[in-house]
Amino acid sequence: MVDNSLSPHGGVLVERVSPPEEAGDLIHGLPRLAVREQIAHECVDIAYGFFSPLEGFMGEKDLDSVADDMTLASGYVWSIPIVCDVSAEELDRLGVVTGDSLLLTSQDRPLAVLEVQEIYPYDKERLAQQVYGTTDAAHPGVQRTQAYQDRFIAGPITLVNPPVINPPFDQFWHTPRQLRQTIADLGWKKTVAHQSRNVPHSGHEWLMKGAWLAAGADGILVSVVVGEKKPGDYIDEAIVLGHHRLREAGFFREDVHLTSILLWDMRYAGPREAVFHALVRKNLGCTHHMFGRDHAGVGNYYDTYAAHQIFDTLPNLGIRPVPVQEWWYCPVCAGIAYEGLCGHQEQKQDLSGTLMRSIIQGGTEPNPLSLRAEVLDVVQKCAKQYGFGSPFVDETYLEKRTPVMSMPVQGCTDCTCNHQH
Repeated sequence: MVDNSLSPHGGVLVERVSPPEEAGDLIHGLPRLAVREQIAHECVDIAYGFFSPLEGFMGEKDLDSVADDMTLASGYVWSIPIVCDVSAEELDRLGVVTGDSLLLTSQDRPLAVLEVQEIYPYDKERLAQQVYGTTDAAHPGVQRTQAYQDRFIAGPITLVNPPVINPPFDQFWHTPRQLRQTIADLGWKKTVAHQSRNVPHSGHEWLMKGAWLAAGADGILVSVVVGEKKPGDYIDEAIVLGHHRLREAGFFREDVHLTSILLWDMRYAGPREAVFHALVRKNLGCTHHMFGRDHAGVGNYYDTYAAHQIFDTLPNLGIRPVPVQEWWYCPVCAGIAYEGLCGHQEQKQDLSGTLMRSIIQGGTEPNPLSLRAEVLDVVQKCAKQYGFGSPFVDETYLEKRTPVMSMPVQGCTDCTCNHQH
């Protein structure tokens, strides 16, 4: 059985998924609102409890409290707005008012029912300033906030048509309840989470090993963020399969390492997003979360170790931060070295993104002190199989990739049937 002492945030794991036999009645006659992929992801995350204790999209009191005090109106710490935006014109067209129910659709198919408890406007400039500490339009999170429509609709959601997770992600997709059971089955009493959105190089490998030792952990949960991509990013398939390869190749024992995915579009909110990541991984059953340099940051908006400092200002969240510094290659030490130990900082050789790209693109010979050959092999295979020749996102990938999740014809979960009903 799952160890109930490792409770989810708020004490109860939220699960709002309609039984298949009831879904048809729930959606019958409802107005339909098509939502973008980000909102679809967040409906799934809410419904399965990744965002516990949230049961739906935030109302104005919760949003005010999150923006100003980094808590929900209930008092539970929460750091990132989870909102569903819609234009006033669309609401008028649908004739939706407070008290109605609304069918949210994705890929032209039913997804979730939203019970509309509030419809309200919000000061987007103020929201950006509070959450990101800036209103600079160059910040990707500010851009996302400024692009919101002029109304937020709030209320609990119920998933009525669970999506199909497509290969190769399907083998790494686990709901919080499933992950918590897997962690219990593995016998892990202490689990340290590693947030990732990059192909793992040797610095990442040692970041995980160092955090495992620092936490006295039984296991490492790699939680790969899969969501919105921009040109130049690593393709999602290479990230997930690259991490899994570390376990397959024995760089981590099978009983201490597990790879999973989280459907989430990064906000790059720096320390606030670090808190959010900790809460989500708490819901997955983790007891610890590692935080390296510039966690969830972008540009120069946040201090290098802001994600370390913010936890000193918060109450006990039920998941312990494991602050770690940088790992690099030191030619004097002749190996991977740790910022907190190595005295040759002037000679250090950063395991930079530029170096990794030159290795992956064939300009530099790989070695185990930079990128494992086994990981490089996976990345190159992913480029051919999933990336249309490149391990990096480009317009072709964005246009033609197989989506991470597909919406079945309602009641159909067999993704091989091509939905011919």
